[in-house]
Amino acid sequence: MSALRAIGARIAAHPVLAFWSFFAVFPFIVPNRTMATQVLIFGLLAMGFNLLYGYTGLLSFGHAAYYGLGAYGCGIALAKLHVGSLWLGLVAGLLLAGLGGLIIGFFCLRRRGIYFAMLTLAFAQMLYFIGFHLADWTGGDDGLRGIPQLALGVGPWHYQIDTTIAFYYFAFVLVGFAVLALRRILSSPFGAVLQAIRENSSRAEACGYDVNRVKHLSFVFSAGFAGLAGSLDALRLTVVPVESLYWTTSGQVVMMTLLGGSGTFFGPFVGAATFLVLEERLSLVLESWPLVIGAIFSAFVLFLPKGIWGTLTGGIHGRQSA
Repeated sequence: MSALRAIGARIAAHPVLAFWSFFAVFPFIVPNRTMATQVLIFGLLAMGFNLLYGYTGLLSFGHAAYYGLGAYGCGIALAKLHVGSLWLGLVAGLLLAGLGGLIIGFFCLRRRGIYFAMLTLAFAQMLYFIGFHLADWTGGDDGLRGIPQLALGVGPWHYQIDTTIAFYYFAFVLVGFAVLALRRILSSPFGAVLQAIRENSSRAEACGYDVNRVKHLSFVFSAGFAGLAGSLDALRLTVVPVESLYWTTSGQVVMMTLLGGSGTFFGPFVGAATFLVLEERLSLVLESWPLVIGAIFSAFVLFLPKGIWGTLTGGIHGRQSA
């Protein structure tokens, strides 16, 4: 265990370099390249949740809202508005998710604790039912279909990303820049204030920080990361199911983050990989696979509360090294 912790500590010291190095070869060391892409996307989604929960101390049960808004924003821009540009579709998804975080955060942050958490869930469920009934735009129960597989335009060059490996590296680059952005956020004075709020909100306020404003910004950044994940998944699937807004998606994000280790930089990606592998393997052999995953999750919470990555890096050390 000490050797593993030493390796984890070295990785934690250079998280961005470690991410780019590991995920550059990731699709060649796993048997399923589709799952490799899923790990990137859901790791990004969990990373957004972790910014809010692990680093700011705000428990959200409604992160499906921003994931779904990002997916629908990108999908509607490409399939309904025919913007004709992959980049514009991604920007549309990112902006819609960020706007959703700005508005929902404004109301939710008026309450604390369990009331805050339940408000986030309530808003997400409201968006789910809105998406369900706006069938002309969202496809309703059938989902939003017909998202075109556009070529990736970079200056005068255009690249097709309609193969599994091509899309993986497209997602890899975007998620890599998101990881870099998170690293910059956490390494800045703003990031230090976030973690001060997590440890003691009243003390941070007494030190003169505008706690509500900082929390609100964290909410918007968190929603933006989730929205980018939703946009990427919409492009990957070429369809946006209305279930992307459902509470079960939020629950999966919470599980991924806690499995990997909340408040750690790589915990969300480790947790996403663990959850997706368990889901794929268990669903092949067991009809009641969600029950088994629930039991495994309960065991982690009880006996490994720091999560996989948090345990490997020593928990508190993992927080500080983010």
